[in-house]
Amino acid sequence: MKITTKTRRILATSALGAVLAAGAFAAGPASAVPEHPHADDYPGQGQGRTLPANKVGIQLFSYLGWQSQIGIDGVLDELEDVGLRNVEPFGNPGSFGSYGSYTAGEFRGELRDRGIKAPSSHGSVDEATFDTTLQNAKDLGQKFVGSGGFAAPGIQGGYDNVVATAETMNRLGERSVKNGTGKFFGHNHAGEFQTMYTDPETGELKSAWHILEEHTDPRYVAFEVDVYWATAAGVDVVDLLNTYGDRIDLLHIKDGHAPFTRATLTDVGEGDIDWAPILRAAHGKVDFYILERDGAPSDVEFAQDSFEYLTNLRY
Repeated sequence: MKITTKTRRILATSALGAVLAAGAFAAGPASAVPEHPHADDYPGQGQGRTLPANKVGIQLFSYLGWQSQIGIDGVLDELEDVGLRNVEPFGNPGSFGSYGSYTAGEFRGELRDRGIKAPSSHGSVDEATFDTTLQNAKDLGQKFVGSGGFAAPGIQGGYDNVVATAETMNRLGERSVKNGTGKFFGHNHAGEFQTMYTDPETGELKSAWHILEEHTDPRYVAFEVDVYWATAAGVDVVDLLNTYGDRIDLLHIKDGHAPFTRATLTDVGEGDIDWAPILRAAHGKVDFYILERDGAPSDVEFAQDSFEYLTNLRY
């Protein structure tokens, strides 16, 4: 087992770790059993279920800086050692982003050699060139197609623009499903929940995200909810999952401290977000949980510690 920086820190300060190292642990009354060595990292340990590792991935944008130093092959080697079995690339194959100089097919081969898959990616959603996007998605073996935002014309400019964006998503989603590459998804930041418009039929004030949800076809369109940016916008993510969980197939698992800006990002489990209730609400609804930290340090610690936290947390 690879011992992470965090685990070393825990064992160094844990009475149980010292006893185990000495080989002297003996069973006693339940009240006398020392605290689990990972109790601080995994609240609720000993209760409920844990998240299967094969449902966890990482958005490769997190390691753009590290990739510039060691190349995408070096990053993938490190992620393989961590035990991650899914990645979410970004950019255009053969051009820029996660792929380096690889085509989509070549990149899939590199992933396959490491036992890794790419069920989703953040790529182009230009309707005029979407056939190329779909071919790349098929070559990668994707289950979902989308980007780090939403399709054109976007959520600015009024209620009608948001509805038009939903209609674009429906068209792209139908094309993707017929292509065999799954539903089309949109990915939020804070703005989709903070941008509000009045519904001309009901007079109700609604967020752009809710307007998109109402006007997209669930046969063709899903949502990738970024928990961090939704939280930054004041959204109760548990309530969102309980209400719209049948539309939310992907979660971006990103953590940090209030007021939840780019400057307050942390490794998952080290911030202010309470993950156990979110995972309970997501259970049976979300297909993949994608770790992300914008501008992560150029080493494996973010991936290692976040993956370890997420797959050991009992919820």
